[in-house]
Amino acid sequence: MAVLIVPPLDLSYPTLGPAIADFIHERAVFGPGSLAGLPAELDADALAAIYRLYEVYPRGHRLEGRRRFSRGAFEWRKGMAKTEKAAWIAYAELHPEAPVRCDGFDANGDPVGRPVTQPYIPMMAVTEEQVSELAYGVLKYVVEEGPDSHLFDSSLDRILRLDHRGRPDGRAVPVSNSPGSRDGALTTFQHFDEPHRLVLPSAKNAHETMSANLTKRPLEDPWALYTSTAGAPGEQSIEEDVRAEAELIDRGEVKNPALFFFARWAGDEHKDLMPRAEAPGIPEVTHEQAMSNRIAAIAEATGPVGEFGPGQFESIAKQWDRPRADTAYLERVWLNRWRRSNSQFFDSTKLQALAKPGERIPLGAFISLGFDGARFRDATAIVATDIKTGMQELMGLWERPENVDDWEVPEDEVTATFERIMKKYRVHKLFADPPHWTETIGSWYAKYPDQVEEFYTKRHQMMAYTLREYEEAIASASISFGGVVDPEWKIGEKLSPHDDLLRHLGNAGKKQLRMFDDEGQPLYVMQKQDGQMGLKFDAGMAAVLSWKARLDAIKGGAKPKSQTRKRAVIRKLNPRG
Repeated sequence: MAVLIVPPLDLSYPTLGPAIADFIHERAVFGPGSLAGLPAELDADALAAIYRLYEVYPRGHRLEGRRRFSRGAFEWRKGMAKTEKAAWIAYAELHPEAPVRCDGFDANGDPVGRPVTQPYIPMMAVTEEQVSELAYGVLKYVVEEGPDSHLFDSSLDRILRLDHRGRPDGRAVPVSNSPGSRDGALTTFQHFDEPHRLVLPSAKNAHETMSANLTKRPLEDPWALYTSTAGAPGEQSIEEDVRAEAELIDRGEVKNPALFFFARWAGDEHKDLMPRAEAPGIPEVTHEQAMSNRIAAIAEATGPVGEFGPGQFESIAKQWDRPRADTAYLERVWLNRWRRSNSQFFDSTKLQALAKPGERIPLGAFISLGFDGARFRDATAIVATDIKTGMQELMGLWERPENVDDWEVPEDEVTATFERIMKKYRVHKLFADPPHWTETIGSWYAKYPDQVEEFYTKRHQMMAYTLREYEEAIASASISFGGVVDPEWKIGEKLSPHDDLLRHLGNAGKKQLRMFDDEGQPLYVMQKQDGQMGLKFDAGMAAVLSWKARLDAIKGGAKPKSQTRKRAVIRKLNPRG
């Protein structure tokens, strides 16, 4: 059984868990769905998690009665009602009668609970729409349809707890990717829904801001809960950071951990999920065997809860049989295994291994440039490559802010950045994708005719081979990614750390062309990832173009102009060399 529960159970810590579980059973209801409005029921895993989440320091300890953990996390497969369970916990944290904080100990040394005073509960998801649809939406339903609806006043943008006079005495609010809007909040509990999808800088900034707020209400013992499915490795999501911390705790590298983590997934012994023909040394796998293996894997990832209805596991297992199914995605969501999606062009883990944070291309270096972007949507970027070392650096990035439709890349900033690069470095060539920037690139060409060249990324066959060259550079580690946050390169409010370049490369999706190479292998180009249309990868495309310009420079024996002129003068003064 593949389970990670850290830290291990220590019975010396008492818990408010039994009282909170009783409260949820008695006062909460199921959210929207087949069981809507029925009394809540906690399964074995949920009970175990709540017991651990509400452990407190025992009587006599210097922190007696305080919460043992300031953060908790469930990492369970899709379909395990994680969001609903989180909503029930949020309901208890908001309720004026729930025993969620220790108020002393009884004669047996067991903690006695009390409600939170004036709770403030932000609940975060990727977008505002998802916040309303996920945990916050479930919480809204629970307070409206449960037996204590008179104690609350709910709407789409806040749920108020009312005191005995009907006045606001606490609240829960939905939050998306706007960190500044929650700065200064006096948080008592907060929830992060699907943190494996929280990968954008705005989301991570919001997470940091919200986490800092947990220190402002020490008398209410604030804490945070994460509920997630396994993510794609290398995306640097919030969940990936949480999982990494849990693994450090499991290895004994964190003393007195403040995180409780509970993950369950299908172990690696569950393999051969797809049919396979017999080959020398490799046995055949029939469709029936593959189906059986899938069902066993789904059952292990599910745990003691089992099927929610007859044939559920078989229904899930049949998804692997769909034409062109993204089997890595299916493993991730249904088996809760960390897997890179088949639709992802580059392996983010390999990219991270090539990062050299804090290093940068030296001023005056002989470089090539790549430029790509859209003027009104997504992003625009300039990437440089050191022709000598192969290091790439993001020199400029302009991204459309989240939830802003009416936006345009500031052309003057883009041109100013380009001119700064031309002055600070010896540029061999700029490969620029001209759509959306035709006039701008034309003006650059008029000034630098020997260095500016159009490179149409829509010429699919040429682009596919260009991408293959870039993949080979990653595989051979002949490329690296540098960059520092340097005020000298600040344009408006934009900085260019290397993380942004790696994020864009990791965002790039993969599209198979109806073209093949000379060996019959399919060719691929970059596109938006399946189901991830909001992810930007323009800096990744600029990096590929910059690398192509470097390869052309090396193949052509290009040298910096200053060196060429110097050798010409030497030859003229000394004809015999």
